[in-house]
Amino acid sequence: MTRAFTSRSRVDGDGVALGLAPALTPEGVVEDPSFFHGFAAHPQVLARGLLTLADVTATRYFQYTPSSLRDPVLTAHGDRLRAECFSSCNGVYARLDLLPDAFDSGELSHGTTNVDVGVETRVALSGVGRDRLLHLDVGRGGLTVSSPEATATERPVQMPGRWVRALGNVAELHRGLDPAFTVGAAPAKAFVASLPAATSTARTAWLVPDRVGVRLSNRRTTGGVLVAGLHRLSAAKRLLPHVTGLTVYGAAEPGPVVVELALPGARLVLGLTDEAWRGHSGEGSLLTALAGPTVAEDADLVSALLAFEPVVDVPRLARGADLDEERVHAALAVLAADGRVGWDLHDGAYFHRELPHDPERVEKDNPRLVSARRLVEAGAVRPVEGGWSVRSRTGGPDHRVSSGHLSSGHLSSGRCTCPWFLRHGTGRGPCAHLLAVRILEETA
Repeated sequence: MTRAFTSRSRVDGDGVALGLAPALTPEGVVEDPSFFHGFAAHPQVLARGLLTLADVTATRYFQYTPSSLRDPVLTAHGDRLRAECFSSCNGVYARLDLLPDAFDSGELSHGTTNVDVGVETRVALSGVGRDRLLHLDVGRGGLTVSSPEATATERPVQMPGRWVRALGNVAELHRGLDPAFTVGAAPAKAFVASLPAATSTARTAWLVPDRVGVRLSNRRTTGGVLVAGLHRLSAAKRLLPHVTGLTVYGAAEPGPVVVELALPGARLVLGLTDEAWRGHSGEGSLLTALAGPTVAEDADLVSALLAFEPVVDVPRLARGADLDEERVHAALAVLAADGRVGWDLHDGAYFHRELPHDPERVEKDNPRLVSARRLVEAGAVRPVEGGWSVRSRTGGPDHRVSSGHLSSGHLSSGRCTCPWFLRHGTGRGPCAHLLAVRILEETA
């Protein structure tokens, strides 16, 4: 997906201006949008937060390599601004939530766009002082951060298509996480200060809360959270002076992990895959939900009821769409696969972002789902004693499948004899054979 700027970015005597693409709002596409204009209550948090996102998206943490990508997605919800991005290797998700307390005054509206943070703009934002008056204007020519220093012209931005897949997987992976522990300002700052540099060798350890803060353990410890690739959290160091607390979401077993830093008027969220070499765009976490027979129609209905909510009310959507909540959650999974909803662990709820809709994206981004539907259409799935038999597409022996049961949109105990399942289990989503059985069971 490519979204072109309506104007070029600049830095002049009036401020730092980052050009915006045409925006999608509750009123439709606006060529010259205005999401927000007002003063930052915590100027350094805003400036360093944007720079942190630029650090993340410009870094390939797996086998460290710098990148030229610096283009977060920006969404205004009427009461807050969210900026989101992925690392160049796609293994780190970063989000800066600018909450109502982040602004002294102004008017905040609704919309989604993507912006670019280039080298010269990074220099300008780095010079923002703690006590400087900082004005933010999102729209009418760009994202303008007022500062009297420096001059920079930014290039037009292109949003990587793989980010859409990754945004969907992040929503589903984070929805299944529980908070492990929270610590206050002093231990949170000590932990951030101790993080290895982005160029460090990947280290795996358990984060364990204790009486004095957060310690690292090389062995599984009660209450600990396993983190693979601690160096992937290094971008948080830029915000070290402003950290007021830290919450970790995850488990002692291998899996996704989220570290949330509390900041004055804001939150920084860093989400990691379960291995430093794995990217969010290939997780396959949404496949089970996408296999339902009515999800496409339900998603169209639910999407019409969304209006850039910062906290999506699922019961309200269920009433408005005349669907049960399980079908609404499945519909939201389809919208997540199209980049149109995310998940906020702090609020325990979906939030709405709007990206251009591609009706073919679900199939293009999920080839296992396409293969499963073809197996069902070809009559390759049949019941046998103790489960199902699925005919091999390569002429080999049939695959034996026990489909398990569905719980909160996930196949919790299904198994298959195919090479994919033997290699990955369900850690990267179900194989095509499990999906085929799921589709057949749903339509029976």
